[in-house]
Amino acid sequence: MADAVHPAAIEHLPVFITAPGQSDWLFSGVVVFLLAMILIVGNFYFRLHALPEQMAHRGKKVQMEIVAVLALISLFTHNHIFWIAGLLLALIDFPDFSSPMVSIAQSLEKLSGRDRTREDEAIVSPPEPEPKSDTAGGGI
Repeated sequence: MADAVHPAAIEHLPVFITAPGQSDWLFSGVVVFLLAMILIVGNFYFRLHALPEQMAHRGKKVQMEIVAVLALISLFTHNHIFWIAGLLLALIDFPDFSSPMVSIAQSLEKLSGRDRTREDEAIVSPPEPEPKSDTAGGGI
């Protein structure tokens, strides 16, 4: 009598309806699918979120640090404008202004006779004291 079908039930029940006391395979499958999808979507989200930082690694150190800070701010505040700004900053290749300016400054120092390397050597090895003479002063 345990296998008897309820009188209000239809003759053919769907496959996902289980008998009492048996495991629900559809529920177990949905749980596994949802956990896998949460892990896949979460992994995709964090990879997408780190995209500006990965793109900025080919650039300069200061640019990479600014992009990383913008990505962290956008992650914690959920303001997407910071992520977009970091992405745009990572895409832009800024010209190197510091190297030519340093070269110009060094060339100007050499031309003016104030070479820093010579000044550094002078600081390291002080000049020898000049001998004192009594006739040079012209005293009273």
